[in-house]
Amino acid sequence: MPGITREEVAHLARLSRLELQAEELDHFAEQLDVIIGAVARVSEVAGQDVPPTSHPLPLTNVMRADEVRPSLTPDQALSGAPAAEEQRFRVPQILGED
Repeated sequence: MPGITREEVAHLARLSRLELQAEELDHFAEQLDVIIGAVARVSEVAGQDVPPTSHPLPLTNVMRADEVRPSLTPDQALSGAPAAEEQRFRVPQILGED
C-alpha cells in the first residue's frame, strides 16, 4: 500500500480548516503513514474466528439498580442557594441568550 502523500495531507488539512506549513505537511504525512501502517497490521492479525469487540475484556454493569429512596424536597435542596426561581437554582447568564 503506498504511503499517504503530501497532497493528501494538504487536502485533509483544507477539509479540517487547518493551515499547515510546508514542513508540517511532510511531518504529518510521515506520521499518518505510520498510523495507517499500524492499523493495517492490526487488521492482518484479526482472523475470521475472532469476533469484533470494543474492549479486550468483557464489561459488566457495575451500577446499582435504580430505586426510589427518601431524599430532599425542592425547598430543602434550594434552602442554601443564593438565588432560586421556579424550584431551580438561579445562576448568572453566561451565553448572552434570552
